[in-house]
Amino acid sequence: MPAIDSLQRQITTAKELQSVVKTMKVLAAASIRQYERAVESLAEYNRTIEMGLQIVLGYASSEGHNLAGIEASINNRLAAVILGSDQGMCGQFNEQITHYAINQIEQLPIASENRTIVTVGARVIPPLENAKVTIASSFNMPSSLAGITPMVQELLLQIEAWRQTQQINRIILFYNQPRSNTSYSPHTLHLLPLDRTWLSNLQQQPWNSRTLPIFTMDRSRLFSELIGQYFFISLYRAFAESLASENASRLAAMQVAEQNIEERLSEFNAQFQQLRQAAITEEILEIVAGSEALAQSGEIANG
Repeated sequence: MPAIDSLQRQITTAKELQSVVKTMKVLAAASIRQYERAVESLAEYNRTIEMGLQIVLGYASSEGHNLAGIEASINNRLAAVILGSDQGMCGQFNEQITHYAINQIEQLPIASENRTIVTVGARVIPPLENAKVTIASSFNMPSSLAGITPMVQELLLQIEAWRQTQQINRIILFYNQPRSNTSYSPHTLHLLPLDRTWLSNLQQQPWNSRTLPIFTMDRSRLFSELIGQYFFISLYRAFAESLASENASRLAAMQVAEQNIEERLSEFNAQFQQLRQAAITEEILEIVAGSEALAQSGEIANG
């Protein structure tokens, strides 16, 4: 019964694959929650940084200073950072962010020769190359929560180098942002120039206490340090949300794969039962035929 043996092997393989898919689903779900908690933990830190900026800008306002000198000159040089993935089996995760980033960049009035495109994650590179986009440099995507901080620090050094050596003061991040455990959407983060509306709101916002904090550090230096921390938080959140989105895409892909495997298993089992029943019927018919043959031969012998 070679057909039955073949089906048995296919059923065994499908069950093994089903077990792998279920394991990947569990790992993806656990990773999503881990990255979500990391993002949630940034909220209080971000609030502390904004309070520091509020105080510094408030003192500047009381002394007659405004925001005119903050990133006042914007040139036509752009650095775009696109966050993808290094791992596979995550559906259209990389293709979607690539398509979104290219569309957003093309809408900017910046010539292609003045664009510096940087990728994070190897699997986002092929879609960009297929779109004839020149990639200046690439980084590996962190594979765990512990790897985000070193990657953010490295990227911050790269941003500083762009500003100092290439006079790039327009820096944009493109990454996927989670919407649920199985869905996400592309998102744009403008790191530079600084959001003047946000800074103006902080400057004009009243302090919640009658006692104003004071600082002894030079105001410009303190402002720069606080903005550096703001950049760190923003990048860290972007990486954590991108990794959560990657796992959300992987979870959705594994759910589809699991459903397909279950359907195939149902088909295999139905075929197996049919073949098995046919084989049993054939064996019974052979026994009956053999019995009849023996009976006939006995009658002939007795006659």
